[in-house]
Amino acid sequence: MENLLTVKNLSVHYGGVHALDGVDAAIGEGEIVALMGPNGAGKSTVLKAIFGLAPIVAGEVWWHGAPVRPVSYEMVERGISFVPQGRRVFAHLTVEENLETGGVVVRDRRELRRRIEESMRLFPVLAKKRGRKSGELSGGEQQMLALARGLITDPRVLLLDEPSLGLAPKIVKEVFAKIREINERHHTAIFVVEHNIKSLLEIVHRAYVLDKGRVVREGDPAALMASGVLEKVFLGKLE
Repeated sequence: MENLLTVKNLSVHYGGVHALDGVDAAIGEGEIVALMGPNGAGKSTVLKAIFGLAPIVAGEVWWHGAPVRPVSYEMVERGISFVPQGRRVFAHLTVEENLETGGVVVRDRRELRRRIEESMRLFPVLAKKRGRKSGELSGGEQQMLALARGLITDPRVLLLDEPSLGLAPKIVKEVFAKIREINERHHTAIFVVEHNIKSLLEIVHRAYVLDKGRVVREGDPAALMASGVLEKVFLGKLE
């Protein structure tokens, strides 16, 4: 399988803090790949570095087998979309207006309308509330809106940072079901950071385990669970 997106020996520093220290990771066509690890392991920083939102001091980001300089709007144009944690919808705009803001790089207005209507079909709860201000939506509905907005550019790779953060268990289940549906229906590759390990491992094809800014293990979900590395990392007992 050809890798769509690869990070090679990636290092990110915030002042004197080494958030990432030589990380290698990749995602191929149609994969769901998880980045897991305890708080401060560097998971979210990997996504931010890919999207041009973190200061890379060493290493490279490769797209379709060639190195690129991560600049957010250029990454969107290449086919990469980022949905940050905390949902961050525009509360004063309607559901439909939020989706329109997600399509600012879509120059064909008819194509933008088509994509918005496709998103409404994919997320029926949003179709029912398309004229409502997004600030009036529930947390789960806002997360669905953030996902839908991230899909408006029809990305090849979707970067998801903690999509279940702060949501009730029932809504978490719905969000993960929708992530799997997006992957299967659109063949979208998805890089996902998530603290809900059980739900995450049910939908991913591969995972990277990070600790202290480094990748300490990579593999399929069953192998990682059997290895015991997750327990060691989260309990701080990895040697």
